[in-house]
Amino acid sequence: MGVIRVAIADDHKIFRKGVILSLRPYTNIKFVQEAENGQELIDGLAESQPDVILMDLRMPLKDGIETTKYIAKTYPKIYVLALTMFEDERFVSHMMEIGANGYLLKSAEPQEIKQAIVEVSSKGYYLNNFVNRILLKKSHAKTRVAPNLNSETALTERERDVIRYICMEFTAHEIEQKLEVSPRTVEAIKDRLMERFGAKNTAGLVFYAVKNNLID
Repeated sequence: MGVIRVAIADDHKIFRKGVILSLRPYTNIKFVQEAENGQELIDGLAESQPDVILMDLRMPLKDGIETTKYIAKTYPKIYVLALTMFEDERFVSHMMEIGANGYLLKSAEPQEIKQAIVEVSSKGYYLNNFVNRILLKKSHAKTRVAPNLNSETALTERERDVIRYICMEFTAHEIEQKLEVSPRTVEAIKDRLMERFGAKNTAGLVFYAVKNNLID
């Protein structure tokens, strides 16, 4: 993997500069844009062309939630990592459902932020222990019912295999090798599942699968 181009949107200049400075030792990460709010970020995307965005939630003019919705729709190949102080699980769920590819707290160490940037660039999502605990909590809280073959969430064996491997963090190339199918087949199944469940990206698909107990 080459250099990963990163943008950061946060209305606190000191925090932005601190993140950039803390990640400077990682030569495979290059910051290409800083923005004080979502609108400023959007206005500069065509020129900066980042691979990953570190997105605060509470910002003036256009907040991180509205900005993430716009980016997921307009720039689906740009990955969004929420980087916020909000620990409320409702924010986590909402951000993942509208198109974010990961969720980090501002208390995260630089090493974790770096890891999130690298992983989201290679796999399309990053789920840390904080998010996994929320997923597990929601999964256990959900009332379990007997499976229904007529349910819209019923999966074929091949679909279940693909989504299970995705949740196990295998890449599309690794999945095609394990299932002995073509790359096009894997992508077609993934795209079909995303459309079916209303997921904006791979992270949203994983989030939906775990939350709704679609995998063992």
